[in-house]
Amino acid sequence: MQFTAKQIGEFLNGTIEGDENAQVSTLSKIEDGKLGSLCFLSNPKYESFLYKTEASVVIVAKDFIPTQPVKSTLVKVQDPYSAFSVLLEKYNEVANMSREEVGIHNSSYVHPSAKIGQNVYVGPFCCIEENVVVGDNAKIYAQTYVGAGSNIGKDCVFFPGVKLYRHTSVGDRVIIHSNTVIGSDGFGFAPQKDGSYNKIAQIGNVIIEDDVEIGANTSIDRATMGATFIRKGAKLDNLIQIAHNVEVGAHSVVAAQTGISGSTKLGENSVIGGQVGIAGHLNLGKRTQVGAQAGINFDTEDNKQWHGSPAQPLKEWMRSTVIFKKLPEVDKRVRELEAKITALTAVIEKMTTTQTP
Repeated sequence: MQFTAKQIGEFLNGTIEGDENAQVSTLSKIEDGKLGSLCFLSNPKYESFLYKTEASVVIVAKDFIPTQPVKSTLVKVQDPYSAFSVLLEKYNEVANMSREEVGIHNSSYVHPSAKIGQNVYVGPFCCIEENVVVGDNAKIYAQTYVGAGSNIGKDCVFFPGVKLYRHTSVGDRVIIHSNTVIGSDGFGFAPQKDGSYNKIAQIGNVIIEDDVEIGANTSIDRATMGATFIRKGAKLDNLIQIAHNVEVGAHSVVAAQTGISGSTKLGENSVIGGQVGIAGHLNLGKRTQVGAQAGINFDTEDNKQWHGSPAQPLKEWMRSTVIFKKLPEVDKRVRELEAKITALTAVIEKMTTTQTP
């Protein structure tokens, strides 16, 4: 596949600076750019690579002005990151066009009552139980399990080893990566007088709406009653734990190793950093932002930023961090002052004793 800078500019509605006939046949990071590759510059931290790269074409922001000579042809667009992501998607589509993945592998089990849509692919050693519905163009890769009564929408992709427990509902265009488990029992146990625990039956399900993507090795528990919701457009990273009856708001982004405890509701368009812990039965407002490793154990309002554990508003946390870094110096000064006060006290006591008749 070869494209010229001019073709790329037309596709992205961008303007060209340099040789519009420059050709590219592959995509790369700007620091690895070679002749014939296309890359992008979005983060100012990487600007220095622009002046060294051998890449034939680089996508940059519309208002970007180089401070040094640039060998590459520049394609100027409104948002370089989004523009490059569109090209990545197109590149991926073209690369996969030659792979015709349709049909059910003869090693897989599909219950006679299951309804399989058109152009569906079911890879080796999959199991699709009774009354499952699979939408058109879905791709279900090897060793995936889909429990009884589950619904899978159109154009979904389940990578190898995905497990869907019974009655899971998945919308259209959902991507679930390997070894993720959807619909496992919520963590519900009733303490008994003798110190033991009785398991509480988890009779709800998980509902995943359209355009959600879920990373590898993530677990989403079924509700005790009702449903655990992953709303439209949400993006979940790898190694995340979503407990029973949680609701992840539409178009929210949650990074790896985060845990959200039972019955907590995360507002739409929220951004949760890695290794965040969120307690149960909370309501986090719309567009909540939580920094990595923070701990949230209280309700939050819309449009707030939180950092630290226990979490604080961003500005307070920044001030606290500055003070915390200075604690060794403060401790040293306090000890020095204490020593001086002790010495002065001794002198004053001696003077008082000497002047006493």
